[in-house]
Amino acid sequence: MKRFISKLFVLSIVITIILCLLKEKDMTLRQSILKTFYPVIMFLGKLFPSAHAVLENKQQINPTVSFYSLQATTNNGDIISFEAFKGKKVLIINTASDCGFTAQYDELEKLHELYKDSLIMLAFPANDFKQQEKGTDAEIAAFCKKNYGISFNLMQKCTVVKNENQHPVFSWLSSSDKNGWCNQAPTWNFNKYLINENGVLLNYFDKTVSPLSKKVLAVVK
Repeated sequence: MKRFISKLFVLSIVITIILCLLKEKDMTLRQSILKTFYPVIMFLGKLFPSAHAVLENKQQINPTVSFYSLQATTNNGDIISFEAFKGKKVLIINTASDCGFTAQYDELEKLHELYKDSLIMLAFPANDFKQQEKGTDAEIAAFCKKNYGISFNLMQKCTVVKNENQHPVFSWLSSSDKNGWCNQAPTWNFNKYLINENGVLLNYFDKTVSPLSKKVLAVVK
């Protein structure tokens, strides 16, 4: 029994040391662990893909409500009219800081750097899934800047799921009577919607699809 307790004590010390090594300066321990295991999470997503991981507007159906009639508020309070996006593709993502997919911020920033002249990216933080975005707008901005150096548009925290508080942008993205074909609301954090240069919703990609995957790059180019 004493030998078992001794081994358990040594194991707990080893685990504590490993956790301390995983802890990044500007992240909580949970955030650090999730970032470390992100590749494993994505690998499992590839092994067990969702049947609805990618949705495509194959018939190029035009929206009944113009995408360019929308607007949204940035993290620092500025209002952006989507009319400013005419002639460019737009990628909209619902995000969170304490999610297993939060490390996609790094991939999204790389995507932004590759196509920032032709692709507008809008990240909408939301606390809709297991309360994984509890921070204020200021705290979210600081987290994203310090840990992932994001330079694309970070929007005001909002609700993205279908209810009476759903943000108008996500109401448009998840209502076929507005966008023309898609009823898919975010199922978790880091779902992605791609709109083309003419304001037509082209694709929906769920959390398991990397922003740098061939599927995304093929339609972003």
